[in-house]
Amino acid sequence: MPSPRPEPTAIKKLKGNPGRRPLNDLEPQPKVGAPPMPTGLSRYAKQAWKRMVPILLDMGVLTVADGDALMLYCEAYAAWKQAGIDVKKNGTYLKGKGSRNQDILIDNPSVVERDKAHAQMVKLLAEFGCTPSSRSRLKVEKPKETDPFDEFLSGNSSAAGAGLRN
Repeated sequence: MPSPRPEPTAIKKLKGNPGRRPLNDLEPQPKVGAPPMPTGLSRYAKQAWKRMVPILLDMGVLTVADGDALMLYCEAYAAWKQAGIDVKKNGTYLKGKGSRNQDILIDNPSVVERDKAHAQMVKLLAEFGCTPSSRSRLKVEKPKETDPFDEFLSGNSSAAGAGLRN
């Protein structure tokens, strides 16, 4: 049986390195930032891209190397959305003809497509830390709030001069 996929070092650090194994210091570190939106995305995929990029940037998990993974999520979202529209319009079952030309109900193929796309979306969202369970395993240090008075006392020139000049 194959071993589980290794976790990226950044994810291990966010989890607090629970296994206490040595971390890979030589792991590639792509530049944090938004990859360019690929050309040829469908309408719903573009909507997903525009919605997800700011969220992922704010979380600090999007790098310029993540474009293809994000594109796959966005196209899965588009397939899920389109299949959902078809199911809503035509129903879960469609009318068809049986072997003796009698009317029967058959499963709407869009239900299967919707469910496949949903499964792909959940897997890709977890890769980016965008599901509640995947986030619960991460530990992020929150930036310290600075007190302007403490900065003034410490001699920080930007805080010391702010609002005190004539």
